[in-house]
Amino acid sequence: SRTGMTFTAQKCGVCFQPPSIVLVYRDHSQDKTRQRIMPVRNFSKFSDCSVAAEQLKNNPRHKTYLEGVSLRQLRKLYSLLRGHLGGESLAESLEKFQQEETIDPEEDMNKLDDKELAKRKSIMDELFEKNRKKKDDPDFVYDIEVEFPQDEQLESCGWDLESDEEI
Repeated sequence: SRTGMTFTAQKCGVCFQPPSIVLVYRDHSQDKTRQRIMPVRNFSKFSDCSVAAEQLKNNPRHKTYLEGVSLRQLRKLYSLLRGHLGGESLAESLEKFQQEETIDPEEDMNKLDDKELAKRKSIMDELFEKNRKKKDDPDFVYDIEVEFPQDEQLESCGWDLESDEEI
């Protein structure tokens, strides 16, 4: 692994109660798999998921852990949380996210404003990156996916906040 790369993100998920982003990662310095809970504060159903994702990814406390997690993935977690706050079911939120994140080949890119354009571009870059990274790339992460506990477990998502416990 690259020098200084002590953590590898394995799974990233969202917990609705209390609202938090949960990261399962490998701590190579101790050869352990740990779980990091990152409480989501000041986030409502009106919040901007892209902004929230960028803030989390650049947060000095979480930055090193989130190196292997893409902004798009964090955006997805926040959009599910936002949907949940707005009373949508998980299925509805996922559906909505898919629609927003899919590029319409017929779309006239010239008509988009800068923000939308930047978003499309980041989706394309990401698709390109995904296809470019081959299995023998040392930075290739096999198991990076968004996982959600079943709804009935979400109510009692009793994870210890702000701790990195061994799991």
